[in-house]
Amino acid sequence: MAEQILSQEEIDALLNAMDRGEVDLDEEGEKQESYEVKTYDLTAQALTLRDQFDALDEVYDKFVNILNSSLSSSLQRTIGVKLASKEIVKFGEFLQAFANPTGFAIYSMEPLIGSALMALEPKLGFSMIDCMFGGEGKPLPKIREFTEIEKHMLGKIYQIVLHDLELAWKVAYAVKIKIKKTETKPEFVNLVGPSDLVLTFVFEISGEQFNGNIHVCTPYLMLEPIKDRLSSRYLREKDRAHVFRNQLTKLLKDTSLNLVAELGRTTCSIRDILELEVGDVVKLPTGPKEPVLINVEKVPKYIGMPGVINGSRAVKITGLIHNNDGE
Repeated sequence: MAEQILSQEEIDALLNAMDRGEVDLDEEGEKQESYEVKTYDLTAQALTLRDQFDALDEVYDKFVNILNSSLSSSLQRTIGVKLASKEIVKFGEFLQAFANPTGFAIYSMEPLIGSALMALEPKLGFSMIDCMFGGEGKPLPKIREFTEIEKHMLGKIYQIVLHDLELAWKVAYAVKIKIKKTETKPEFVNLVGPSDLVLTFVFEISGEQFNGNIHVCTPYLMLEPIKDRLSSRYLREKDRAHVFRNQLTKLLKDTSLNLVAELGRTTCSIRDILELEVGDVVKLPTGPKEPVLINVEKVPKYIGMPGVINGSRAVKITGLIHNNDGE
């Protein structure tokens, strides 16, 4: 039989106390833990990512200027280019905004891993093609499928835009852009997963008779390895280094260095040195018409030829010495 913890008298006393309300049952039970409810902002990650890629603003500012000149030259008319918007969205949401047909160019950015995407809105594509054939670029009354010839002309537009984009990227990180695939149907465009985040920049292209947008879409995963070089902190450090570089260059130009032209070397024993007297001649293995070594702060840097200029002895530099360390 199990051992009885409370006697019968104690049990009766406890029951009577409960009936009279003298025992607080809430205090006897386990205390409920309280939790603070906090709201979660689903856009917080996007805001954080946006701060990591401030250098892209410099890239696309330069891209606008280069593309403006290139399109005006290629289309033989004045073209306006400006940055219309930028945002961080899920790739699936980005792709849903495009209809069939749309001019898509999927491209690589070596040495970065993965692919990026450029989308040319159909009405802008048709207008630019018309301009390339000598037309005014008036928009079509109704959007239709691109013909094979028009797809070929779209390829020329992709080349112009992506070439300028490659040039613009040099301000932040040198890349080599190559087109991997072109497409006109959104359902056949596979870049990353629908839920993966992408950075999108929209550029408005305008002429006298037309206007439209070019979208540049870059996956976050593609830029993540170089995000430190694209941050605002890196930009500040780069600007600071640029200022110091000019100051250091100016200081170095006024720095004095010792240059010694070594006419030759010979080997003597200690006995011979101790026996040297005033007027003795030390023979060197080199002659007056042989090159001499020029040392800068005791470091061999140049090869030269001895001579005389305006009555003064001088050495003419004829070559540079390359050290093993590449200096």
